[in-house]
Amino acid sequence: MSDDLAVLLSHPCRQCVGHLHEPSQIIGEKHRIAVDLVNNSRQCHAVVEVRLRPFSHRHRETIAQIRWAADNCGRSDHALASNPMGLEKWMGALRERNFRLYFLGQLTSAIGTGMTPVALSFAVLALRHGSASDVGVVLAAQTVPLLIFLLVGGVAGDRFGRRRMMLGADVLRASAETALGLWILFGHPPLWGFLLLPALVGTGTAFFMPSLTGLIPQIVRDDRLAQANALNGLTFSIGSIIGPSIAGVIVATTNPGWAILADALSYVLSVWSLAALRLGPAREASADSFYAQLRRGWSEFWSRTWLWATVMVASFSNMAMWAPFMVLGAVISKESLGGATAWGTILGAEGAGAVVGGVAMLSLRFSRPLVAASLSLLVWPYPMLVLAYRAPVPVIAVGAFLGGASFAIFDTQWQTTMQREIPSEVLSRVSSYDWFGSLIFLPLGYAVVGPVASVLGIHAMFIIGSACLVVGVGVLLLIPAVRQIRAGAGGT
Repeated sequence: MSDDLAVLLSHPCRQCVGHLHEPSQIIGEKHRIAVDLVNNSRQCHAVVEVRLRPFSHRHRETIAQIRWAADNCGRSDHALASNPMGLEKWMGALRERNFRLYFLGQLTSAIGTGMTPVALSFAVLALRHGSASDVGVVLAAQTVPLLIFLLVGGVAGDRFGRRRMMLGADVLRASAETALGLWILFGHPPLWGFLLLPALVGTGTAFFMPSLTGLIPQIVRDDRLAQANALNGLTFSIGSIIGPSIAGVIVATTNPGWAILADALSYVLSVWSLAALRLGPAREASADSFYAQLRRGWSEFWSRTWLWATVMVASFSNMAMWAPFMVLGAVISKESLGGATAWGTILGAEGAGAVVGGVAMLSLRFSRPLVAASLSLLVWPYPMLVLAYRAPVPVIAVGAFLGGASFAIFDTQWQTTMQREIPSEVLSRVSSYDWFGSLIFLPLGYAVVGPVASVLGIHAMFIIGSACLVVGVGVLLLIPAVRQIRAGAGGT
C-alpha cells in the first residue's frame, strides 16, 4: 500500500465541517495530516482532502468516519439547495445516501408486512375453520413476545449498536415467515404452529423497532429529521396499501402461504439495505449493567409527563379501539362484505390515507406538534362506526382513509418530538418503553374481543372503543406539558 493515501470526498457546503468533529483530534497528533476545505460559493461545493502517512489499519477507521460525515452532510445539488420551495422541501432527505438505502429497504419490508395480517387471518379462518377468537389469539401471539422483549431490545440497541440489532431481527423474522409460509403451502399447521412462528416474528420486531427510532437521527441531517420521519412513515403507509391489496388477491385466488413467503423475501431485502449503510464508528459499550441501563431509560421516560401520558392513552386506545377493528373487521368482512378482498380494500384505503397524510407531513410543520397529533386521532370513530353497522365497502374505505391519514400525522409528530427531546444515548431505551407501554394491553384486546363481542355485541364494542379514544384525546389536551411542547422546544 502506498505511503500516501488521499481520500477525496465531496460535500455540499461548509456544513460538512460540523460533521467532521475536529478530524485532527480523531486521528491524533502523531500522524501527518492535511485537511483542506475549499469552498466555491458559486457551485456551493467543497472538497475535503485527507493525506495520511504512513497507512495503517487505524486509518481505515478514520476514513470510515469521514465517509460517514460526507453521507450525513447530504449530497444535495446546488439547484435543490437554492430552491427550498422545490424538491428539497419534499424529498431532500432522500438525497442522502444512507437514508435513501434505508428507505428502499424499509419500503419493501413494509409491503411484505402489510400482507401478513390478511394472510394470517384468512389462513386461520380457512385452513382451521377458525372463529374470531382464533384470529385474535393468533394475532396476539405476535404481540406477546414483542412486549416481553421490547425493553431488552431497547437496551441492546443502545449498548451494542442499532444496526446490528436490526440486522439480527430481520434475519430471525425472515426465517420464521419462510417456515410458516412453506408449512401453510404444503400442510395444515396446527394452532400451535400459528402461534409459535408469529411469536418469533414478534420477538424480532421487539429488537428492531427501538433501534429504528434511534437509527434515523444517525442517517439524516437534523434539519431534515421531521421530513425523514414522514418518509419513514410513508414506507409503512405504502406497505399498508399495496400489501393488503396483494394479499387479498393472493388469498382469494391461490394460497395464503404465498403472501407470507413474500413477506419473508421483503425482510431479506431489508437486511441488504441495512448492511449497505455507512455509519460512524460505534460508541464504546457502556460499563453499566443491563439493569442500570434499563433504569436509566425508565428515568428518562418517567421524567417527561408528555411522554408517559401519551403512551398511557395509546395503550388503552389500542386495546379498546384497534383490537376490535382488526379482529372484528376481518370477521365482518367475511360474513357481510365479501370476504378477504373487501377487508384488503379497507386496509388498503387506510394505507392510502396514510400515504396522503405522510406526503402532507413532508412540508407541513406544527408549532405544537403533540396537540396536532392528538387532534388528528379524532377522525377514528367514523370508520369504527360505519364498519360496525356494515355500511357499503366504499363508505368504510373512506373512513379508513381518514384514519390512515391521522395515523401518519400522529406518527411523524410523535417520532420527531421524541428524537429531538430525548438524549441520543438513551433514545432506543426510551423508545422501547414507548412501544412497550403502547402495546401492553393489545394482546389482551386481541384475546378477549371475540368473547366479549359475543356477549355485548359488535356494535357495543365499536362504540366503547370510539368513546375511549375521544376521552383519551380530551385528557391529553388538558395536560399542560402536552400543550407546552413546541417544535424544537422542550416540555416536562
